[in-house]
Amino acid sequence: MNADSDLKLGRVVQGAGSYTSQQGSVYAPGISAETVGAKAVFLGMVTIPPAGRTKAHLHEFHESAFYLLSGAAVELCTGPRLEHREVAHAGDYLFIPANVPHVAVNRGQTPALFIGVRNEPTAQESVVMMPELDGLVP
Repeated sequence: MNADSDLKLGRVVQGAGSYTSQQGSVYAPGISAETVGAKAVFLGMVTIPPAGRTKAHLHEFHESAFYLLSGAAVELCTGPRLEHREVAHAGDYLFIPANVPHVAVNRGQTPALFIGVRNEPTAQESVVMMPELDGLVP
């Protein structure tokens, strides 16, 4: 009953290696199903290089939230035709509801570094690519 395998313990996670997601941004997962066996949350860093952008996509089953730690002028385009546009600067938070098409574009001169969290723990979650919308965002 007290065997180590039965214990639930907190963990300190060293920074994980990064990878380029199918959406086009660079992810460095910290807390995820893959790194610690998380059941309901993903927490990690996301980077978009200067003049970089994500590809048009949505996440069918989960919400995403980001804090722009450093960088400036990140344009967030959301909506059925990516028509709603707002610009985030360092210190701003971004929220993307489930099942909402979106693109993020780094219009600044330095890398945009985000801390991101979502209520789905896997590294490549319920993403649906929407290449038909890519041309709507220059």
